Amino acid sequence: MRSREPRSTCSCAACKLLKRRCGPNCIFAPYFRSDEPKKFAIVHKVFGASNVSKILIEVPEEQREDTVNSLAYEAEVRLRDPVYGCIGAIALLQRKMVELQHDLALARARLALYAATCSAGIANTGSDRFNMTALAEFPVACGGIMDGFSQTCYELNQDAHMYDFTQIPYI
Repeated sequence: MRSREPRSTCSCAACKLLKRRCGPNCIFAPYFRSDEPKKFAIVHKVFGASNVSKILIEVPEEQREDTVNSLAYEAEVRLRDPVYGCIGAIALLQRKMVELQHDLALARARLALYAATCSAGIANTGSDRFNMTALAEFPVACGGIMDGFSQTCYELNQDAHMYDFTQIPYI
């Protein structure tokens, strides 16, 4: 927990914004310091001071700083994306993870196919040169020839029955 700052000289950010006197047992003071006025302003705009104080009263004191940080993060994200908030960010990360997993599977399949072709070529020619340009010519599991990994996960997975996270957040 943050150290309490002296109340005789300055009010916490919450009391300054709410234009009230900051008392010695102000619930906001340890978590909304006077040098962080935007933090409370954002939280207040989304949740309201009354709701934040009720939440802080219900949470054990050792968890209040984490609670305030979570509220501040949720408020920031909610202002950027009023409809989905944090869920939208989570869905975006899930979509990127699926795309990266698909790209990794493609790379592994190409590497295995190239290794098999290269080992057959080594047995025939005795050469161990690694020709990277040949990778672009191998067909992939989607049934076509790929130049690179520029296609999106949705385009590649239309027949693969993988989740499509492009429309709504997936919970």
